[in-house]
Amino acid sequence: MHLDLVEESRGQRLLRGGGAVQADRTVPGGGALLGALDNASQRYGLATTAGNVSHTGVGGLTLGGGIGWLARAYGLTCDNVASYQLVTADGAVLRVTDSEHPDLFWGLRGGGGSFGVVTEFEFRLHPVGTQAMTVDLYYDLDQAGTALRRWRDLCAEAPRQATPVARVGRADDGRPIASVGYVWVGDIEDGLRLLPSYQAIGRPVEQRISELSYLDLQTRSDDTERHALRRYCKGHYLRALPDAAIDAFLAQDNNPGARLTLNGGAVTDVPDAATAYSHRDALFEFTTGDDWTDPVEDEPRISATRTYAAALEPYTSGTYVNTIADEDPNAVHRAYSQEKLARLHQLKQTYDPANVFNRTALKI
Repeated sequence: MHLDLVEESRGQRLLRGGGAVQADRTVPGGGALLGALDNASQRYGLATTAGNVSHTGVGGLTLGGGIGWLARAYGLTCDNVASYQLVTADGAVLRVTDSEHPDLFWGLRGGGGSFGVVTEFEFRLHPVGTQAMTVDLYYDLDQAGTALRRWRDLCAEAPRQATPVARVGRADDGRPIASVGYVWVGDIEDGLRLLPSYQAIGRPVEQRISELSYLDLQTRSDDTERHALRRYCKGHYLRALPDAAIDAFLAQDNNPGARLTLNGGAVTDVPDAATAYSHRDALFEFTTGDDWTDPVEDEPRISATRTYAAALEPYTSGTYVNTIADEDPNAVHRAYSQEKLARLHQLKQTYDPANVFNRTALKI
């Protein structure tokens, strides 16, 4: 695949990806990896919402919705697609936009890859600059409950350029620890104006403020999310974060690490009915997962992750289709409403009645 920048008549830049690799194209992309998308657009100080592991596939992320550090400011990855080029099961090549095959355009925006092979994406880009910052304030678990509640309250006032994040895990010496903070993309001085309110949450045992490039931000998880590991994850959406949910989030008991990320912002600007992607009203996303190398550890690792996620489930409103890791036919009902599932089934019958494309997270 290749990527190149094009200009629309209205002056808004887009990134187009498709076709075979060409020597005169500097960055591979389209159906390739997110790193290609970020590298091509950052040469111009531009970006679109993308996940935060650079070796993730553009297609899989986008077709499931696409969440990243720019989502609160500019919407989901699928919200930033101007057009798709799709090859159907019978070999037809379709240009899919909001006016050309609008039913399929609806389904490709969060409905998964069950309808054909997307060979070209056309993304809207935004002038985000090249700077980023992460702020993490660390607390021992006996102090983390108060800090997390105060962090939750700050989330209500967070500007769209900030993505507040809370994590639980283990310190270098193995003791359980929690952190609260935020990720900022853009001018560092603007991002630092939020810092005093986060520092006032409590007395952290450690504080880390990292100024880095946007490209470094987008690749900082590459090593921990590297290939050749055995891996399992679970995820939930939450419309609110009550104290009981915070307590469950902080209950370690040998649980794997986890993250709470504030949603909202531009994600909620798009009406829920406009795309197959669901749960735009979710305020937080909870994700937990573990990785290992020895197959002997499969059962205990997966069981611990499931148990941890189940403790949060009473407070949840659904799940993100790209975090479904089980062959559970009921999981899809947590990702989509009955109305949207019926519409996705109808699209499947229209564009792939023989079920050629049947190895996606969305089993329809």
